Amino acid sequence: MRAYAARYRRRAPGEPRAIGMLYVLPALVLYTLFLLIPLGQTVWLSFLDWDGLTVATWAGLDNYRELFTDPALRAPFVHALVLLLFYAALPVAIGLLLAAALSRFRVRGMTFFRTVLFLPQVLAMVVVGVAWRSILAPDGLLNDVLHAVGAGGLARSWLGDYTWALPAVGIVGTWVETGLCLVLFLAGAQRIPRELYEAARMDGAGAVREFFTVTLPGLRGEVAVALTLTIVAGLRNFDLIYITTSGGPGNATSVPAFEVYRRAFEVNEVGAAAAMGVGLTVMIFVLTVVVARLVEGRKS
Repeated sequence: MRAYAARYRRRAPGEPRAIGMLYVLPALVLYTLFLLIPLGQTVWLSFLDWDGLTVATWAGLDNYRELFTDPALRAPFVHALVLLLFYAALPVAIGLLLAAALSRFRVRGMTFFRTVLFLPQVLAMVVVGVAWRSILAPDGLLNDVLHAVGAGGLARSWLGDYTWALPAVGIVGTWVETGLCLVLFLAGAQRIPRELYEAARMDGAGAVREFFTVTLPGLRGEVAVALTLTIVAGLRNFDLIYITTSGGPGNATSVPAFEVYRRAFEVNEVGAAAAMGVGLTVMIFVLTVVVARLVEGRKS
C-alpha cells in the first residue's frame, strides 16, 4: 500500500495519458478519414496516368516533371504568386495603416466601421464573385462611373482583358481580405499599453516613427496570423475565379485550384490534377512555415 501511494505521488497531476488520448480520439479519427487518407490517395493518383474512367497506368514522376516543363501547368502557380500581392501584401499593409490611424485618433462609429469592413468575410465567395462580375462588366458600375467623371477612355472589359483580368480579380481579393486584417490589428492594438505611445510622443516621435517603434512591434503576432490566413486564402482561391473569369481570357487568370478542377473534371487528366494539387499543398505549407519562422526569428 505504501509503495502504491509513493507511485501515485510521483505520477503527474490530472487524468492518465490513456484517458487524455480518448478525448483526442474522435477528432483524430475524423482528421484521418477526411484529410490524411484523401491526401494519401491524391499522392498515389499523382503517380498515375488516368482519365478517371479507364484502367490507370503507372506514370512515375512524369506528372511532376510536367509541372516544371509545361508552361500551361507553370502559369497557374505564377498567377497564384501574383495574386498573393493582392490577397496578402496589400490587405496587411492597408490594415496596418488603418489600425495605426484608428489607434492614434478617436473615430465615432468605430463598431459600425469595423462591421462594414468585415462584412466581405461573412459573405459567400460566390455572392462576392457574382456582385463583382456585374461591377466589372463592360456595361457595369465601374465603367459607368468612369464615363460619368469624364474618364471614359479608361473603361474596358476588365475581366476580359488579358492585361487587366488578373489584377481585377486581385482587387476583389484585396477588398475581401482587408477587413479581416483590420479587425485582427485593431484587436491587437488594444493590447498595446498606452504608456508606450505616451513615452514615444514625449521623445518627440511623430506618427511614422510611432508606427514603426510601437504599433508594428506590438502587432507582430497578429501580422503573422493575418499573413498566414491571407496566403492560404489566396493560394486556394477557386470559387472567385470560377464565377468571374473561369480562368480566362485564355488562361490569364487560371490558378492552381481552378486548374486542378479543370484537369480532373473537364480534360480528364486526373494524374496531372493530383500532381498539381500536391504541388499546391506543398506551396501552401512552405509559405506558411516561412512566415512562422520569420516571426519567431524576429521575436528571438
